[in-house]
Parts: sequence; structure tokens; C-alpha cells
Amino acid sequence: MSHRVIAALVLGMVGWTGSVAEAAADRPPNVVVFLIDDLGWTDLSRAGSDLYETPNVDRLAREGMTFTDAYAACTVCSPTRAAVLTGKYPARLRLTDWIHGHKRPFAKLAIPEWTESLPHDETTMAEALKPLGYASVSIGKWHLGDEPGQWPTHHGFDHNVAGYGRGQPPSYFSPYNIPTLEDGPEGEDLTDRLAEEAVRFIEEHKDRPFLLYMPHYAVHTPLQAKGKLVEAYREKLTPDLRHTNPIYAAMVRTMDEAIGRVVGVIDELGLAEETLIVFTSDNGGLTLRDITSNAPLRAGKGSAYEGGVRVPLIVRWPGTVPAETSCDEPVISNDLFATALDVAGADGEADLPDARSLLPLLRDPGATLGRDALFWHYPHYHPGGATPYSAIRAGGWKLIEFFEDDRVELYHLAEDIGESTDLAATMPEKAAELRDRLDAWRVEVEAQLPRPNPDYDPDRAARTR
Repeated sequence: MSHRVIAALVLGMVGWTGSVAEAAADRPPNVVVFLIDDLGWTDLSRAGSDLYETPNVDRLAREGMTFTDAYAACTVCSPTRAAVLTGKYPARLRLTDWIHGHKRPFAKLAIPEWTESLPHDETTMAEALKPLGYASVSIGKWHLGDEPGQWPTHHGFDHNVAGYGRGQPPSYFSPYNIPTLEDGPEGEDLTDRLAEEAVRFIEEHKDRPFLLYMPHYAVHTPLQAKGKLVEAYREKLTPDLRHTNPIYAAMVRTMDEAIGRVVGVIDELGLAEETLIVFTSDNGGLTLRDITSNAPLRAGKGSAYEGGVRVPLIVRWPGTVPAETSCDEPVISNDLFATALDVAGADGEADLPDARSLLPLLRDPGATLGRDALFWHYPHYHPGGATPYSAIRAGGWKLIEFFEDDRVELYHLAEDIGESTDLAATMPEKAAELRDRLDAWRVEVEAQLPRPNPDYDPDRAARTR
């Protein structure tokens, strides 16, 4: 759907009704997407953390549905964000790494010429919902293009607060040095500030449907948190804990309090049953420098394994989503776009090749989506351990294909969630079947592949990991 067509639709609606807010007697539901940066699968107290405290997110789970087998579209941030906003696999978008990626000039493989911004010819969630009268805002991290013309308001959002080209804040305390966010009082916390911006947007747009896309900078590095909160968690440390970083724990708690503030105003305004709330992460938790642990999952952000891509996903919509429920159907970031279109009544959801609406599952966690596989493609290197790879999950099976040495690994996640036993050698037929399906998918989406690097130097490559 082009920008010109969208504009014409909006103008038509305004002319017919006199105002977008009056376009329908039964207004579509509000859509709120909390996308937390680098939050791991077990980084919530409800999910098993023995240090972090997340009472507000835990409440969301009690009042809604938790997806146990939810996945990020990529093991790093920018591709997942693009997938959330467009419903397409990063491989199809050719936006396959964080912008601008990790440089390995002497590695065995040379990475492809990938796209380092969100293409303007893609329809975003904001653009898809605009013809239905939605007000929209992006509050927080964007990281989908360096230039101002690539930022949220040039991709259909009415407002942009704090989003620009960088993937992490210069500081979590004011002055922020973020060009799209006015500094607050010295020492003001960025996560708190973004919550207040979200509250203000909701209060100003409570009488019309709205899209609140809230990609928090937290809990990404730099590790910075309120001093008293850090000390409180430092005092909680004991030798037997799995999670041991008090600064990260304080950042998680501040994030949770921000979520509580935003959800609280939705409830106070009587909008709970009119608002679909989604809470998720863009990739697995960062295990480098002992920031967090994703155990029992293997590895973390920047890895091909479950710790790199399995993420929290909680959805609340009172009156539609049954409370205190769990769903084990495998789902992925792309599905959030299809879900938003479906619940809003927007056109195009049925034609998406890479996404499925979660609405059938939200109504009945025992339902299925009629999809038999999920896919990943990361033709890049990352300090978190990834070398160029593709992967497929089909049912309880997961196969990873590593391009450097043309090797595959096969795991049965239903019995081995920690990916400790590679079954590729003992089950060659299953491995071959999944590898063929993975190859066929790459052809379908025209995935870019790495190529032999003419500057390959093993010694220099080892020094630049």
C-alpha cells in the first residue's frame, strides 16, 4: 500500500464523516506494543528470575496470555523491529543485521550487501492503521535508518519521541543527547521519561483509536540505573543466584515500573477492554560481560541458539483474551503486524506471506495457526557467537545450518530445550528433510547469502572477533 493511497483513504474518510474520530460508531481497539530491548526469556520474575522483580509485567501475564514458545525474528535488534512493523521476515526485507552491524573484514565469509534502513516502499503498522482513524506514536528506540527522513514520522507515525538512528542511548540520565527528545531536569531517568510521554499521548488521544508503539531503550547497554535501586539489588546478591548483575536488575525494575505506569493510565481511563497490549523483546538477553543469563536456554543475543531468539511474549485484552492462560504454539515477531491488522479490521492481513494473526490463539490458546515452520536467516557475524547461519523450527525440531563449514546441527526442543544434544549425525534423514525445507524457504524469500571472502586471514580474523 503506497503512501499516496493511504493519504487518499484518510482524506476520503475525513470528508465523509467530518472527522476521523467519528468514522465509526464502534471504534476499533487501541493497539499498544511494548518492545523491550535485549530482555531475555527468563528476565521476568514470573519467568523464573531469582533476582529481577517485575510485578507489573507479571500482572499483565495474570490478566492475559503468556506465549511459551515466542521468538524474535532475529538474534539482534534492527531486523526484529522491521519484522514487527511490516510483518515480513528480515531476509525478505534484506534488513538482516543491527544497523550498521559488526565488521569482520578478515573472516572466512564476506557478508552480502544488505539494506541498512527500513525501505520506504514497505507498509508499516502505523501506515496500515492510519486509514482506520488511528492516531499513532513511536516512543523510544527506532534504529531503522540514520537520516531524519528514515525516522518514524516518515513511516506513517504521527509522532516520534526519542527515536533516531542510534541503537542505544548516549545516557539513561538527562541530559540525554537524543536529537528527538528534549532534555528533562538533570538526572531524570530516560525510561521514566518515556513512560510519561506515553501517558501524555494516551490522555490526549483517549477519544479515538490509537497505536502506541513503545520500543524502550531499556534494558540495552550502557548499564546505568538509579543508584539507590542498584544498591538495593546489590544487597540481595547471594552466591547461589543465577542472575547476579545488580545494575541490570535495577534497569529491569525501572522498565517494569514504566510499563505499570502506562498500563495504569489505560485502566484508569476505562480503556482496558478497548486496548490490545503486547509485551515482548527484540532478541534474547545479552550474556556477554555477565549481564544476564538465559538458562536453561543456550547462549544469548547474537547467537543461533534458543537464548538468542526465544523471547517473552505476553498479550492482554480483557474480555477477549482469557486471563491467566498459556499458549505453546510457536509464534514470531512478524505475527504482531498481522495481529494488529486483524483486530483493527484493516485490509491485507490475509495476504501476508510471513505472518499470522494471533487472534485465533488469543481467543483459544488450544487453536493452531496452520503454519508448520518458522525461519531465521543471519548471514553475518556477531560477538555473541553467531557466524553466518540459517535456521528452521518445525514442530519440536530445530535445525541450524552454518555457512562457514557447510555444517548442520539438529535438536529436538521438546526434549532438549538447552540444545545440548546434536542429533544431526544420528538422524540424517530428518536433518536432510529440514535442510531442504530451509533451502526452499531461502529461495522463496530471495535471501542474500554470504560469499567466500578474498581477504580471508585466519590469524587476523581471530584477533578481530
